[in-house]
Amino acid sequence: MSQGTPMRQWLSDIRQDFHRHPEIAFAEQRTTQKIASLLRDFGLEVQNFADLTGVVGLCKGKTSGPTIGLRADIDALPIQELKQSPYRSVVDGVMHACGHDVNTAIMLGVAKEIAMTGLSAKMSGAVKFLFQPAEETGSGAKAVIDRGVLLNPPVDRIIAGHMSPNIPLGRVGIFKNLGYASSDHFELLITGKGAHAARPEDGNDPIVAAANFIIQLQTIISRNIKPTNAGVITVGKLRAGEVANAIPESGILEGTIRALSPAVRKLIISRLKDLVAGLQQSFNVSCRLKIHDGVPSCVNNEEVAAFLYEVSCEVLGAGKVDYIEPIMGSEDFAFFVQACPSAIMRLGCSNPAAGLDAPLHSPYFDVDESVLEIGTEIFYRAVEKFLT
Repeated sequence: MSQGTPMRQWLSDIRQDFHRHPEIAFAEQRTTQKIASLLRDFGLEVQNFADLTGVVGLCKGKTSGPTIGLRADIDALPIQELKQSPYRSVVDGVMHACGHDVNTAIMLGVAKEIAMTGLSAKMSGAVKFLFQPAEETGSGAKAVIDRGVLLNPPVDRIIAGHMSPNIPLGRVGIFKNLGYASSDHFELLITGKGAHAARPEDGNDPIVAAANFIIQLQTIISRNIKPTNAGVITVGKLRAGEVANAIPESGILEGTIRALSPAVRKLIISRLKDLVAGLQQSFNVSCRLKIHDGVPSCVNNEEVAAFLYEVSCEVLGAGKVDYIEPIMGSEDFAFFVQACPSAIMRLGCSNPAAGLDAPLHSPYFDVDESVLEIGTEIFYRAVEKFLT
């Protein structure tokens, strides 16, 4: 595809429509309907779910053979968009701040290009398009896998892409194996005894206990984890008290746990529980700790990653494709990786000269739309290479 082609305009129009109408996890009704309608227009078999948003599209080849899955996530984030553009979100408090509108448009572009070129008539096997809900909550991939999307026909490998404002437009990065960290969420309710602020000896202060706990958390990473390993604990929410002159009865804090290995993940959670037990004794408070399992670390299959690397080099040139280091962000694509040989890549989408370099999850996030054609061509070429 060359610049200025009708395909480029089509991709932009589709992406901007999704961007204007973002929907959060498990509420992607309009998005689901539009994707399904387009897939039917391209001649694909379409599967919806009775109790879940998301769509599966199946494109069968002329003869039997393996099946390759192309995954896109379709949900947006509960963030108020602040960037001004003609396609700015019309939904208050919701925006595509992670590029899932772009991921979706790219995979729809692949389906359209297959239809336009007649590739299916040359394919031995099938392409299964997996448009999953709720990546941002870490639960959408598992939900669709549990509903059998990797069966009938069975999927032999899955590939996917994610926007990366840390990579310049025209370049891509591929995880050779370890890619994303695991992610778990914890919340701690600390209950003490309220008192007048002038008479702290009459109470048991949950705020002081919470502050001490947050400081102690830092020692888990610095003193319990081998420096060459990676782990993160971040407290992102702390709420206690209503007025300045009273010690409250309770306080609550919430945070996230990230780790690149199952062993580190297990160690962090174990030490977290130990600190909570000690907190109760040290400050005479009661604690209720809840740990919500999130997603495991995402480890690309090396063979599939090498396949993506090779295809990307064919499209962009070897000088624009890199194997990249793992990151502490998380991806529920990890559940697909556990289910069958899979790999995910990062597509460079930043253009600082045009003011397009805001980070993911920023209210100013946007992409240089040239990435739409790049992504579409890479994944189309992957299908062609694998099935013909």
